[in-house]
Amino acid sequence: MEKLAIMGGAPVRQTRISYGHQFIDEKDIEAVVRVLKSDYLTCGPEIEKLERKLCKLTGAKYAVALSNGTAALHGACYAAGIKKGDEVITTPITFVASANCALYCGAVPVFADINEETFNIDPERIAEKVTPKTRAVVAVDYTGQAVELDKIREICHRKGLVLIEDGAHSIGTMYKGIPVGRIADMTTFSFHPVKTVTGGEGGAVLTNDEEYYKRLLLFRTHGITREPGLMNGLSSGDWYYQQIDLGYNYRMTDIQAALISSQLDKLPLFKRRRQEIVKRYDEAFDGMQGIILQKEIKESDTVRHLYILRLDLEALNASRKDIFNALKAENIFCNVHYIPVYYFEYYQKLGYNKGICPKAERLYEQIITLPLYFSMTDEDVESVISGVKKVLGYYRK
Repeated sequence: MEKLAIMGGAPVRQTRISYGHQFIDEKDIEAVVRVLKSDYLTCGPEIEKLERKLCKLTGAKYAVALSNGTAALHGACYAAGIKKGDEVITTPITFVASANCALYCGAVPVFADINEETFNIDPERIAEKVTPKTRAVVAVDYTGQAVELDKIREICHRKGLVLIEDGAHSIGTMYKGIPVGRIADMTTFSFHPVKTVTGGEGGAVLTNDEEYYKRLLLFRTHGITREPGLMNGLSSGDWYYQQIDLGYNYRMTDIQAALISSQLDKLPLFKRRRQEIVKRYDEAFDGMQGIILQKEIKESDTVRHLYILRLDLEALNASRKDIFNALKAENIFCNVHYIPVYYFEYYQKLGYNKGICPKAERLYEQIITLPLYFSMTDEDVESVISGVKKVLGYYRK
């Protein structure tokens, strides 16, 4: 902490600014209270209401609400028929769920390197990783920017692969004017509290494929059905059901669904504010010594979930940890997204080694995540900018 003391002066901010924070208003609270006073806390009408709203938002034919974003990814792999011995290609710069979903089905995650400018998975690296065992690609819209969907779809179509778009970061993002959720074979969303839209927890899978839809409905409810056409033999009565596959209890509650539905009504406001903050950050940091900004493809009208600064450490007399801690001393609480998945002990035990994706590994060593959320005031934003300029100015060579 010696260098922090040398910097001198009061911090740019007296109160803490976290990297992310949910926004809940009275309408959200009223929506939840209405459910709490109703007959259904789960398995009720709010689920279908939310699913219809997600279809309207994205233009997808079908939506299946699940308990969280990880369950959505697991469900997408299940619906795609991924099984033991299959391979699923994904990026290492993501939360572990994007790879774990393959492991849940007995498949092998295969990591493809990133584009160093966009930080998203590189379509050319995907093509290089395809083998006869490859069954699917989980393409992550990192920070909210859409992946290069045209190129990735072409590879998947040519190779007979299922394209699962991990849209945990990208609800509201458009690709060539088309909402994320309508383009890939399946798209997953997450409603964790730091995401653009929250339900506390929650997830969803969007698809245009009826067979995927039917499989997802079974998957989230233990593999149990009351549908006469799916059961073996005649029903014994209105109470009767059958388990016809091994599914999971991945149901979303009506409490979550009502909150998410209310939040979705504010998505245009969330989108506009997040884009305003990103624009201000870009203006402030573009061309600044010691910073490399994430580039955005022209096809993506992005709702940014995360704002990433890539530090040019060769231009700075500091490590990433020095800068991270110095910003914390300024009451700017950053984060790092993400540690490459295969760095973790569990993946090391599976036989993955460092060096698989050198561009992704280099990126990880240089990035920090700045605060970005709807309820940030202009003063908050300027405090973050001032803090970054103060810290980098001190450490600049």
